[in-house]
Amino acid sequence: MAKKAKGNRVQVILECTEMKNSGLPGTSRYITTKNRKNTPERVELKKYNPILKKMTIHKEIK
Repeated sequence: MAKKAKGNRVQVILECTEMKNSGLPGTSRYITTKNRKNTPERVELKKYNPILKKMTIHKEIK
């Protein structure tokens, strides 16, 4: 029987930082994966926020 390998890739949730600080209702979140071995720190990516209608910085939560 084959062994199940423990993967280094994990799912992370990215949340918009500008939306949280603006006080407007709603939130912009994305789900993506990262390699736990190569990037142990929290990820920050520029993603599109459809509520603000512009590119903003999204940070990893949890």
